[in-house]
Amino acid sequence: MHEYASAIALRYWLKKMGYPRLIIAGFLLFLFIMAPITGSDLSTQITNVINRFSWNAVLVLAMVPMIHSGCGLNFGIPLGVLAGLLGGTLAIEMGFTGSMSFLMAIVVSTPFAILFGGGYGALLNRIKGGEMMVATYVGLSSVSFMCIMWLLIPYKNPSIVMAYTGVGLRNMFALDSFYAGVLSKFLKIDLNPLGINLVIPTGSILFFALLAFLMWAFLHTKTGTAMTAVGSNPTFARASGINVDRIRVLSVILSTWLGAVGVLVYQQGFGFVQLYTAPQNMTMPAVAAVLLGGASVNKASISNVIIGTLLFQGLVTMTPTVITALIHTDVSEVIRIIVSNGMVVYALTRKTEGAK
Repeated sequence: MHEYASAIALRYWLKKMGYPRLIIAGFLLFLFIMAPITGSDLSTQITNVINRFSWNAVLVLAMVPMIHSGCGLNFGIPLGVLAGLLGGTLAIEMGFTGSMSFLMAIVVSTPFAILFGGGYGALLNRIKGGEMMVATYVGLSSVSFMCIMWLLIPYKNPSIVMAYTGVGLRNMFALDSFYAGVLSKFLKIDLNPLGINLVIPTGSILFFALLAFLMWAFLHTKTGTAMTAVGSNPTFARASGINVDRIRVLSVILSTWLGAVGVLVYQQGFGFVQLYTAPQNMTMPAVAAVLLGGASVNKASISNVIIGTLLFQGLVTMTPTVITALIHTDVSEVIRIIVSNGMVVYALTRKTEGAK
């Protein structure tokens, strides 16, 4: 009887996890096993995966509010990224350095996120049912528009403007004098003195954990429950006295703000700011990660964010290293593109399943 109950529990767990996700997790485990066999340092690879998780987790978390409210996957996340970039560059322009520059970047980016998210949410309310398609064009057009604005906004700080003209921002600039590593170096666990190449960015992980807990707590408040109701059954929510359009706009603003904070977290870990067309590259990895974690177009949880980010970033990090070491040819960039885009295709086809 006990064995029968265990078999049922195992079958339920396998169905809940999903066989594709288990296969991906198994392949990732296989890559970790193969890493030392192919001559790669396992500790270094684990460090790389943890670092990339800490950089990207907040951007993936930004998908949750809009999914809960029924607005679908946030393909307009570049709006939030642009708000974060405006906050970061303006904080630097105002002369802030160190941890204060990171704090001010969040403060300055917040009104931009509210403005962008409010307008974006109002637009999505006018085209219910086609949010994800319109969101894609919103993201692309906003990035293109800001490519012009980065040249026209009168920044003067010599650390970030183009050196030969003094007008317009550089395509990329370092954050060494500003907020580089402000989170990842906080309470950092470094085992290199013990001969182990393992570094854990504790501060970045704790910051994500704080935001994830606040998101979980918010979803269990009266407003958060209303947001979930709007996403599950807007007709029932409207009959219950919930202002559906207002809740949807609130979810978009929250998602946009998390996108702004997420790109600042990414920058402090990466150590550089990338402008112009770079925000376009933030959308697909975040969408694919939350879907790989088990989310659908109308349901997502914090565990989906954590599992999906680990799987996506783990494969993107480990596959090029191990395959390149196996075939003794540097094709890491080609493999990275194939793997990352292949996972995006898989994740987006999963979206269709979840929508049925």
